[in-house]
Formats: sequence, C-alpha cells, structure tokens
Amino acid sequence: MPHDTPLIATIVGGLVLAFIFGALANRMRVPPLVGYLVAGVVAGPFTPGFVADQSLAPELAEIGVILLMFGVGLHFSVKDLLSVKAIAIPGAVAQIGVATLLGMGMSWLVGWSFGAGLIFGLALSVASTAVLLRALQDRHILDSDEGRIAIGWLIVEDIAMVLVLVLIPALGGVLGATHTGGVAHGAAAGNIWLTLAITIGKVIAFVGVMMIVGRRVIPWLLARIASTGSKELFRLAVLAIALGCAFGATVVFGVSFALGAFFAGMMMSESELSHRAAEESLPLRDAFAVLFFVSVGMLFDPSIIVREPLMVLATLAIILVGKSAASFIIVLLFKRPLKTALVISASLAQIGEFSFILASLGIGMGILPPTGKDLILAGAILSILVNPLCFSLSPVIYRWLAKRFGWSTLTLDDAAKTGEERNHTVIVGYGRVGSTAGESLREARQPFAVIEANAELIWKLREKQIPAHCANAVDEDALRAVHVEHANWLLLTLPNAFEAAHVIALARALNPAIRIVARAHSDAEVEYLTERGADYTIMGEREIGLGMSARVMSGLQAAH
Repeated sequence: MPHDTPLIATIVGGLVLAFIFGALANRMRVPPLVGYLVAGVVAGPFTPGFVADQSLAPELAEIGVILLMFGVGLHFSVKDLLSVKAIAIPGAVAQIGVATLLGMGMSWLVGWSFGAGLIFGLALSVASTAVLLRALQDRHILDSDEGRIAIGWLIVEDIAMVLVLVLIPALGGVLGATHTGGVAHGAAAGNIWLTLAITIGKVIAFVGVMMIVGRRVIPWLLARIASTGSKELFRLAVLAIALGCAFGATVVFGVSFALGAFFAGMMMSESELSHRAAEESLPLRDAFAVLFFVSVGMLFDPSIIVREPLMVLATLAIILVGKSAASFIIVLLFKRPLKTALVISASLAQIGEFSFILASLGIGMGILPPTGKDLILAGAILSILVNPLCFSLSPVIYRWLAKRFGWSTLTLDDAAKTGEERNHTVIVGYGRVGSTAGESLREARQPFAVIEANAELIWKLREKQIPAHCANAVDEDALRAVHVEHANWLLLTLPNAFEAAHVIALARALNPAIRIVARAHSDAEVEYLTERGADYTIMGEREIGLGMSARVMSGLQAAH
C-alpha cells in the first residue's frame, strides 16, 4: 500500500474488495454482507496480501454509522420515539443486565477478574447499529411496529453505553486496572455519582438543545438552501448537518456520533424536504455502510477459532441464544405479539461497534486480557454472519410455537383479518403512489387490499374498512394474507425494481393469471420488470411528459 496515500488506498481497496466478494456472495445466494466481511478479513493484517490502514478504516466505518443513523432519524419522529419508551427503556436495560451477567458467568468459569468479566459481558450486551439498521431496511420493517421498538431499544442501549464508557475509567481502581492506557482517571478519586450526574446532564442538555434549537434551525436552514435552486448545495447542506451535528454532539456533549446523527435526522424530518434529504444522502450512506462491514472483518483474527474453539462457541451462544432469549421473554412480558418478540430477538442477536470500543478500553486499561478482545471480535463477526439466518428462522419458530404451545398468534397483521377477497386488486406499498391508486379504486367502488410496512398507515386503512396487512411484500405469507391467489390485479408501487421483481415472481407462482402493473424510474427498469413478468410498467417521468404534451396538443386543437 502506498505510504503517502493511506486514505485513498483504504477506501479504494475496501470498496473494490467489497464489490468482488459481495458479488461472489450474491452469486452463491448468500447476503452480500457476508462478502463485505470476507473482504475485510482479506484486507486485514491477519491474512497475506493487501493490508488496509488499521487506524483509518474504523473512522471511515464510523461515518457509515453516522449516515445510517441520520437516515433512520429522517424517518423517525419524536412521537415515534415516545410511543415505544414504555417497552424500549425497561426492555433494553433488562436485556443489557441479563447479557452482562451471562458474560460475567463465562469469564468467572475461565478465571478472569471481576472487572474483565464486567467489560466482557457489557461488550456482548449491546447490538450493532449498522447491522440492525441494515437488517430492518432489507426486510422493509423499519417503519413497522417492530422496527420502531427495535430503534427505540437501540437508542436506549446507545445512551447506556455512553454512560458506561464514562464510568469505567472512573472505576478503574475498583475494576483492577493496571494502567491507564491513555485513559484519564481524573474522576477515579472523586465522586463517582458526580461523574454520573454530569454525564446524564450532558445527554439531557444535548437532547434539549436539539429539541428546542435544532427543531427550528435545521428545517429553516434546509428550506433556505433549497430556495437557492442548487441541487449540489442542498446535498452538501444535508451532509454537513448530519456530520456536523454528530461531531458536535460528541465534542460538546460527550454523546456518541450515532446518537447525534439520529437526532439531527429526526429534527430534519420536521421539514417538508426530509424525503428529498433522504434520497440525496442514500448513495453515500450505502457506500460507507459497506466500509463499516469491511472494517469489522479487518479486526478479525481467524486463528482464534482454532486456538479457543469452545470459548468462541460459548461467546457466540451468549450473543445468539442468551441475548435473544432475554429480549424475547422481555417483549412477551410486555404483552406484545409473538411475532414482535421474534423480530426484536433476531434484531439484537449480534454485536458491533460499541463492543469494539469497550474491548479496546479494557485492553488499554489492563483490565481485559487479550483473549477477551479476540473473543469479542470473533463473536461480532460470527454473529453478524449468522444474523440473516436468525431472521429467516423467525417465521419457522413462529409457526412452531403457535402450533406446539397454542400461543396466541394475534399480531397487528391479524387484528383485523382480511376476508376471503376474490377478483380484487392488491396494492403493494401505500405511499404517495399507492394511496393515489387506492383512492381512485375506492371512488370507483372497486375492492382492493393493501400490503404496507408502516403500522400507522395500516390502522388508518382499517378504520376505513380497507383490508390491510402490515408486512414486507417480499414474503409469500404476506401475499397469501391478502389472497393474491384470487386477485385480478397486483399494483406494485415499490420504488426498488429488484424488490418489485421478487414480488412479481412470488405473485406469479401463487396466481399465474394475475395482471401486474409495476412502477419504474428508467427505461432499463421498464425492460427489467417486463422481462420478469410485469404486464404493464409505468415510468413516472414518461407519463408526466406525455401528459404535458397532451395538454399542449388539446390546447392547440381548441385554438383551431
């Protein structure tokens, strides 16, 4: 790697390797995320060949986490956050407690100190922001009831870890620290409660500033920039606000980058331009999210699997089984549906960025043995690899539990069962396009059913006596729930052509005679969707152009 261009080499090497291995993973019908992790292992110091800069990669990955959390904030409101506080706060605290105790129990069995066990347990208790968000986005449940609870849970974990990172140096002597490792011990001899109070005060101050000042200034600033008419300047403003708020939150208030970015996005969601802001930042979010997974792979030393196979399995069991079981039981205790409990437990069955920070802090202070850090990293990369399987198994476990134990299978999806519709229309996605189509069908008294991931929209539709199912349409069960096998028409309003193609394949398998209308954004997408079975593909820009020209022609005819 050229010594004078480490940043360029790290970005280029990371993205090129991620593309190669991601494409291979996709070819092998496994999630591209697996390929990104393998690319990181290849670019890491534990394998021969190209080695990316070990100090730059985590910082680039942090930008990915910032942009991901900013994107979530853009689709999340203060109302959404408050609506899940009753389960997210006690649930996250209880789950952190259970996972930490399990980690401490394992460390006690292998003879580690109390301090080492505490840090090890805490590292295994907190889920990765990037992994959780990617999982929710891939399954289109970010705006669902489960997605809101998972995000609220994540925010509570984030705040808890901010407090932990402040308190561990202050408690260094009690935890058995042998040296500071560059960590200040100023509060060690002082009042621990004072340190905790100051930290909580900073978090509250940050939230207050964002709610009072940010809520007014950020939408106002975005509107002023949009009024200039410069698309380039608008895009720059979005990124500057996201990164600036994240960095400022950390420097001034001591909270994490991710939390700062989330609140920046949530305040920007108050603007009418939030949808455009989300679109403008999406390509950069995706690119840096890939670098996050590459950086995780770079930290992994595969030899730990050979050196300590039993300890690796025990660590993985705590993450996949212990954490999942704890969150599953907690959600059920709050009288939430079985499906919600399974989604939350699958979402949290992995660890990530905060785990690495805790491990590095423990090593730096001489509290955690080097093996502990290796186990945390092994647990992280293996749990991230297995996490998609956890989601895939959720429907199977759901059906087995409901059948075996007779547990209530009632969910939001079943709260208002759709009837045995026949000769109706199925609308997938009820945003601006889907709702327009739905209103037209309703006015014409034509029966239709809706598949939509946004729980709030589902309730509104059901209040109007419209059959609606809360789910991701890229799921055969969702299509069956609205009786697509008996439908005449399927209207696909999904903006993503690849997802739409998958739904087309599922719908055709269930109902070969159904007529499918799909949405496209380009001639290439029109061709792609038509080849995959869409009967009609409508491109918005083309229809607008035809409508405008038709208006001109009718005006000319009227003049003559």
